[in-house]
Amino acid sequence: MKNEQSEVRPGSLRAWILAARPKTLSAALAPVGVASALAFHDGRFRLVVCLLCILFATAMQIAANLINDVMDFRRGTDGEDRLGPERACAQGWLSVRQCWWGVGLTLAVAAIVGVALLVASGAWIDWSQDGLHVDWSAVGTLVGIGLACGLFAFLYTSMMSYIGLGDVLVYVFFGFVPVVGTYYVQALTVTPAAWWLGTAVGLVIDTLLLLNNYRDRDTDRRSGKRTLVAVLGEGFGSMSYLAHGFLGVGCALVALSQGEMLRWNALFFLPYVAFHVHAWHTMTSIRQGRELNRVLGMTSQGILLFALLTMLALGC
Repeated sequence: MKNEQSEVRPGSLRAWILAARPKTLSAALAPVGVASALAFHDGRFRLVVCLLCILFATAMQIAANLINDVMDFRRGTDGEDRLGPERACAQGWLSVRQCWWGVGLTLAVAAIVGVALLVASGAWIDWSQDGLHVDWSAVGTLVGIGLACGLFAFLYTSMMSYIGLGDVLVYVFFGFVPVVGTYYVQALTVTPAAWWLGTAVGLVIDTLLLLNNYRDRDTDRRSGKRTLVAVLGEGFGSMSYLAHGFLGVGCALVALSQGEMLRWNALFFLPYVAFHVHAWHTMTSIRQGRELNRVLGMTSQGILLFALLTMLALGC
């Protein structure tokens, strides 16, 4: 990113795009794609609901990125020794006030889309011989999930990532919640396959966080950020990154075995396994420094590859 700071005009569209971190949006799109593919396989796919889920997930991801930008800047985590990609507040591309306005706008968009999703899904109504009834439990569950997404977007940077619980949030809010939730609002039910795919996607997406924590392990220790990699060391980070990819594939295969979907399509995952091992080998060869940002891009591509291959496996 040589001379990137001088190329970005403060407050410009490019500044906002960089602050949104487009490379991380694979973590928002992959769960929706996988869940929708499962709904399609089960004959319950609904295009409008799928598109609304994509909009909601993207808005929440951008809001979380902006919150992370502001909170890390205020904590002093994004100092001159930062190894990761440049951040908007730290580089002066956006002010803290502008970022908070961005957070408010994206959360408002997510809320509007969430209401539209609730209506479009039909999960809140129940037609019977007695007429129309409102399913308040479904309403409460979906609204509660939306509020929890917003709450933990704040808690991740302000607290949980500093006490080693960031990975747990990834499993929940990038695995179970988006996969099971997306499937539910289309199928109006939940199957074991959806839970297994939620586990698989959460594990694979967590490789992105593990790579970041592996790269930043030394600076995190100095700033008091106690990620699991910072506490348990380089070896743990390396093996955990590798294992998450394999465990993700294993859970996806279990999901496919539900309803006798697992056949020769298990071979679809071989390209991801090869790609993941290559990314891991590159990561462990570099070991430290800003060059690991190259593996960040590879990891993001690996997430999209895993999602695509899972969708293909579900379609065969």
